[in-house]
Amino acid sequence: MDAPCLGGISVDEPDNCWIAATALALLAAEYENVPVEALTRRRPGLSLETAYRIQAATVARHVAAGARVVGHKAGATSKAIQEQAGVDEPDSGVLLDDMVLATGSTVHRSVLMQPRVEAELAFRLGSDLSGPDVALEQARAAVKEVFLALEVIDTRFTDWKITIADSIADNASCGRVVTGPMVPLDADMDLAAEPVVVSVNGTAVATGEGLAVLGDPLLVLVWLAGRLHCFGEGLRAGQLVLAGAVHASLPLEAGSTVRAHSPHLPPVELRVR
Repeated sequence: MDAPCLGGISVDEPDNCWIAATALALLAAEYENVPVEALTRRRPGLSLETAYRIQAATVARHVAAGARVVGHKAGATSKAIQEQAGVDEPDSGVLLDDMVLATGSTVHRSVLMQPRVEAELAFRLGSDLSGPDVALEQARAAVKEVFLALEVIDTRFTDWKITIADSIADNASCGRVVTGPMVPLDADMDLAAEPVVVSVNGTAVATGEGLAVLGDPLLVLVWLAGRLHCFGEGLRAGQLVLAGAVHASLPLEAGSTVRAHSPHLPPVELRVR
């Protein structure tokens, strides 16, 4: 599966000063819990490469403040999410240690802006994975464990009427990640056929299969390794990787308990107060 590198920045793109200022504005929006206008409303020609540079600048500031990179997320990998978001290709973001919570954790609605929740298949890598031509068999061999995750997506923009460039700049709209218990990826485990059921306060509200994610969740590792290679990076042993939602995202309200389960993976649960 191809993951072509992005093109260069044209002469009319924002300069480094604008990228740094935009990263600071997004960080301020997060810390102050006050959203800002979507970037593409002011810069309609914002390229994906510039958006990833903004993302990298915000991540770098988090790391400088003490956060640690623990993995990556792929977004918009299913038709359900692409149609809901009005995009036609995946994007990716970075997972930091202070974003990741264990199953059963509680998130306070007041610290989020416009949160939604998605159930996903996810991986923990046992070996490095990088390069533009990773084979599916290589991706599978690099996985040490697989698990269910609940991703809380959120936006630092005034509403969800955003483009893929806006999402990328905003770290692919990743707010929190709740990880379920991790189990080895057995040789006979067919993740594409794994059905996932999502319930809110005990009522099933969404379902999806691994097949919804690029036809096979493992192909997300292939795509992501290729995308990171464009920036001289790669996936590293021990990192977590979210493959993307198997269903359209759901509103996340205070007072709710969200749970995802599937036949072959332990359930994951999140409480919202």
